[in-house]
Amino acid sequence: MTNPFQTQTTPSTSSDVPLVGSPARSEEKTYQLAVCIAEAADDRKGSDIVLLRVADVSYLADYFVVITGFSNVQVRAIARSIEEKVESELQQHPLRIEGQMDGSWVLMDYGDVIAHIFLPKEREFYKLESFWGHAEQIRLPLSSASRD
Repeated sequence: MTNPFQTQTTPSTSSDVPLVGSPARSEEKTYQLAVCIAEAADDRKGSDIVLLRVADVSYLADYFVVITGFSNVQVRAIARSIEEKVESELQQHPLRIEGQMDGSWVLMDYGDVIAHIFLPKEREFYKLESFWGHAEQIRLPLSSASRD
């Protein structure tokens, strides 16, 4: 009697080339989305932009992008910039956006990547980098690095 839950596998002929939909290809696209979000935030003078690779420590997402804006207006402008750049360059839309009306903390959920745009007081209070301290922190060479 055969096991109905057992799957058959076919040996790959070229293990060096990632196939569409393969984990390596998916990880690359997810990283590209995270970088696109960070660049869009940088375009609107977002500060202290940090990528947290949380894939190994959370099921929520693969990356968090944490950004500081210095006014409610700037936080909302950063969110708009992210939405426009990601749509233009990657043809993706956020699954959900929270906090735009208040503008002290905007959360943009793109599935595998979640952007958190904070006012300084809120960022200090929630301390996502500390809470997810066991996640890999990736600093990008953005113009905001010279402003911090």
